[in-house]
Parts: sequence; C-alpha cells; structure tokens
Amino acid sequence: MNAAYSTDGQYIHPSILNADFMSIGTELDKISSADSVHVDVMDNHFVPNLTFGPAMVEQIVERSTIPVDAHLMIDDADRQAPVFAEAGASSVTFHLEAARAPIKLARDLRRKNTEVGVALRPATPVEPLLDVIGEFDMLLLMTVEPGFGGQSFLDSMLPKIRRARAAISASNLEVSIQVDGGVSRETIERCAEAGANVFVAGSAIYQAQDAAQEISALRELARAHSAH
Repeated sequence: MNAAYSTDGQYIHPSILNADFMSIGTELDKISSADSVHVDVMDNHFVPNLTFGPAMVEQIVERSTIPVDAHLMIDDADRQAPVFAEAGASSVTFHLEAARAPIKLARDLRRKNTEVGVALRPATPVEPLLDVIGEFDMLLLMTVEPGFGGQSFLDSMLPKIRRARAAISASNLEVSIQVDGGVSRETIERCAEAGANVFVAGSAIYQAQDAAQEISALRELARAHSAH
C-alpha cells in the first residue's frame, strides 16, 4: 500500500508510540480512518529511547489496513534505512543528522518502491537542505526534541516551517512538510497556516475518548487553516 501524498491534501498520521503495545492489533484498528500509521523507530543511540526493529515494523505492515510511515531515529541510516523499506513501510524517513550520503540513500530507498522523507531535529537548520529538497518526497520538521512522546509543541519551529514551505513553493516542487511533536487541536492550526500538510499526532489521538473522531477533527482543522 503506497503512501502517495499531494501537497494540496492534509494528512493525519497517528503515532503508535502512545499506543498500548500489548494490544497493538486493536490499537491499529482504532486509527483505521487515518492516512498512515506513524511508527517511531528508536535505537537508544541517536535518541535516548528504544522501540521497534524491522521485524516489528513488518508485523505492523501486515496487520495495518493503512500505510505505514516509518520514522527512523537511528544511527547509521545509510545502512539501516533500506531494511525498513524491505520490511514493507510505504514511507521511510531518516534523519539528516544520521546520514553520511543522504541523496544516495534517498535514491536507494526510492528504488525499493517507498516514499522518502528526510527529518531534522529542532536545532538543525533547514537552509542547507533546500537546494536538494527535490530529492525527497517529504520533509519532517521535528516540533519537539525527538525521543519521547507527550512533549510540548515548540512554537519556535513555526518560522522554520514557513521558510521551508516558501522555498518548496518557489521551486514549484511537490514536497510535503510533516510535523511531529506536540500536535493537537491547540497546535495543528498554526502548523497548517505555516505550511505543513502532514501531521503526526500521538497522545492527542490515543488519549482521546474516540480516536476516529479525533482524527476527523484534526483533519478538518488542518484543512480549514491550510496555507494552500
């Protein structure tokens, strides 16, 4: 199942970092109305947390009714990222800070029939990436420090989103901007207005009484405040 995104659309990707891992099948069913399931892969080196490996991602791919969006917060992305494409993830996002040859890696991943994203920590400037942003399908701008769910949204990232969207639009490129961290009904409007169009939400969805209703509410807020 391929995760092709139009930059004109608004997409909600629930993060299963906030799910009950002992009931992962049921937790995936709760978010079946979303556009993709966001799987945070952490190695306890690049970030101080440990989550899933490729075998678990493969099982999630097999069980999920929607595409799997794998966000790799791991060292040695050049060697590790292709394994997650082979595990069946529809979209694989690696961190620029963890890649030695990001353009080569992006092309390697695309040859494995996956969408390709590149992610930046909050303190990593976006400008050096803009000349080659067309090599990627998606730019993930972290709106918290990567590693743990439930953190507060960093409003200081909004100008970064705006600069990235302006540069992408000026180059007439079809590159989505994803935001991850602290996304909720209170913050999604500002992200959409700044130019993001793919939204990762974890605790906002999994702590809601009705996950499907929360997904719908977030999507409508993003559409109503879209920069497009």
